[in-house]
Amino acid sequence: MLTGAAPTPGGSATAGTAGLPPDLIVTGEAVALEIRPASFLLRMLGGLLDAAVYVAVLIALVLALASSAGTNQARLQTLTIVSLVAVVIIVPTAVETLTRGRSLGKLATGVRIVRDDGGPIRFRHAFIRALTGFGELWLTVGSVAVVCALVNSRGKRVGDLLAGTYAARVRDDGRRPAPLVMPPELAAWAATADIRALPDGLALAARRFLDRTGSMEPGARRALGSQLAARIEPLVAPPPPWGTHPERFVAAVLVARRDREYAVGSAAQQRIDAETAELRRLPHEIPD
Repeated sequence: MLTGAAPTPGGSATAGTAGLPPDLIVTGEAVALEIRPASFLLRMLGGLLDAAVYVAVLIALVLALASSAGTNQARLQTLTIVSLVAVVIIVPTAVETLTRGRSLGKLATGVRIVRDDGGPIRFRHAFIRALTGFGELWLTVGSVAVVCALVNSRGKRVGDLLAGTYAARVRDDGRRPAPLVMPPELAAWAATADIRALPDGLALAARRFLDRTGSMEPGARRALGSQLAARIEPLVAPPPPWGTHPERFVAAVLVARRDREYAVGSAAQQRIDAETAELRRLPHEIPD
């Protein structure tokens, strides 16, 4: 049983009730303390930079195709349409997928596209955003996206609403969080406890919470620590010893899951290496 841990009704928490700024992510699934929606001006500036790059690439392609196609207008039109689709849909999709939501304009403005739960986007999210962007950004010169972003609390455009994403401010200051350490008093319990895999959003929330404890207001720290511990406790059997502090319980669970997943991954890699070495061996009695 945890000291001071109480379930969160409905499985979610708001930033306001925890004493945090209201523009933080308010879903209890992530509680992404460091991820805040980007301002409208940042989004617009990043979008204009991206648009300028894509237009420049498109113009360069069209000029190159015009010189190669010569007087064949049908071929030129076909190649122009293909180039337009590539620059407007395929290239943005590839860029956001490979960079996990950071195009050139977003990199310059310190913005990243993330999922609603704070996690990195994948191909599906990037493709939906690019496909929708053809209509709301290019065909309407961005007017639909601007109106939608202004009326949405997180500055989402239509593509974000359909993809389940939004633009977040990020800080790439080069710092890395300190590695988690197993609390000594919980090492024996964690070694034998049945700890199920944590949902991605919950694990992300717990890790970021532990990274921020030293800079949080004490009341918000206690509230969020208790909420996270209460949501993790049903995934653990048996429960931690009576009187365990919520923060130390959360740390113990994350360390135990990390070490177990590492052990499983290492064992799987060793099996693959052994099987690969066996397959590479020459048949019996055949000289090398």
